Amino acid sequence: MLENIVSKVNAFVWNPGLVVLLLVAGLYFSYRTRFVQLRRFGLMVKVLFSKKAGDSGISSFEAFSLALSGRVGTGNIVGVATAIAFGGPGAVFWMWAVAFLGASTAFVESTLSQIYKFHHHTGYRGGPFSFIEHGLGQRWLGIVFAIITLIGCGLFLPTVQANGLSSAMNNAFPISPLASGIGLAVLLALVVFGGVRRIARVASIVTPFMALAYILMSLVVICFHIQDLPAAFASIFTNAFGINPICGGIIGSTIAMGVKRGIFSNEAGEGTGAIVSAATDVAHPAQQGLAQAFSVYVDTIMVCTATALMILTSGTFNILGSDGQILYASAPELTNNYVGYTQSAIDSVFSGFGSQFVSIAMVFFCFTTIMAYYFYAESSIIYLFKGKKGENTVIRIFQVLILCAVVFGAVKEADLIWQLGDIGVGMMAWVTVITILILCPQAIKSLKDYEKGLK
Repeated sequence: MLENIVSKVNAFVWNPGLVVLLLVAGLYFSYRTRFVQLRRFGLMVKVLFSKKAGDSGISSFEAFSLALSGRVGTGNIVGVATAIAFGGPGAVFWMWAVAFLGASTAFVESTLSQIYKFHHHTGYRGGPFSFIEHGLGQRWLGIVFAIITLIGCGLFLPTVQANGLSSAMNNAFPISPLASGIGLAVLLALVVFGGVRRIARVASIVTPFMALAYILMSLVVICFHIQDLPAAFASIFTNAFGINPICGGIIGSTIAMGVKRGIFSNEAGEGTGAIVSAATDVAHPAQQGLAQAFSVYVDTIMVCTATALMILTSGTFNILGSDGQILYASAPELTNNYVGYTQSAIDSVFSGFGSQFVSIAMVFFCFTTIMAYYFYAESSIIYLFKGKKGENTVIRIFQVLILCAVVFGAVKEADLIWQLGDIGVGMMAWVTVITILILCPQAIKSLKDYEKGLK
């Protein structure tokens, strides 16, 4: 009964309207910013290393790393594999489209979060709940969003990460899901009890290292299958528009899975990147918007593509219909083992090493992602209390709950866990995108002011 309820709620939240809204919003923001994600690409990289404007927040690079921690996770390994399984290779194209358009969305939401951030004794805080209250003048809706974030990021999404990690560890090593969950919870406790600055420091060290190591491994695998690379790209584009007969009947799933997994991975429009952006201490709001736009590129265009090309060039994937029936079987032994798609791809070059490498990567990815989820949820609590009595107590209780959620996710069924994660992402996206569409003129004004200052 629980699975049936979750499935119906997920279908309601992720109806075609949300897919259309995300794509249209990305197009609109790209037009209004005059495609800032292209025009200012070089500046995006440059602002990452700008110095803090003061001592009341974290730096742009720390925020970039923390946001990237939230973006680079199971969505880059398991999420890409499930997108290919249920949407075919064409789903990768729609992930790219969402990333390109989502970069402008990330710019707008992160710039707005800087404009409407507030000061807390732990440093600057803010996000969609803050600009909903002060930009729209709707405190009640800000509270609703904060509660959604608290439940989604604090309880639902950590279970997805923990489940992906326990599956990968169980595939590679004789480690039970329960042991994986408890081990991850212990590591997480060492960081989250240290506060925002410790979280930012750990993210700035671990995240760039893990992303670079993963991309380098993917390049090695792709090079060994270089003769299959043109066919892999061809399958992405032909399947994206239903040209290939195999995937012609699932074009709806192709687009939906590409958009859904793209948003789950890069989080553009979800509001979480905006929460991190509010914590930075920068000279101009648009500066942080540019930094966060770049993190979307790194997540999807680089890391997700690395996974997709490994799988497609190695041929370690299957394509399933909406009823779960196999439409195309390249690796029938991996029917429901989505993390196995990536593990088998690496095994095709380094026999017996794929499972271990992916498992180690998943440990880093999941650990840093849950660390970012904790920061999002903690910021929501701080917004709700704003230093009032009981804030610290609630934060301590929540720290215990998120650790329990990690253990729970590690031992539960994967399909149920992914649907819970999708519900959390979808609910946040609905509220965030509609809000930033209304407040977009302020972000555009900030961009023009910043570009005028550059001149």
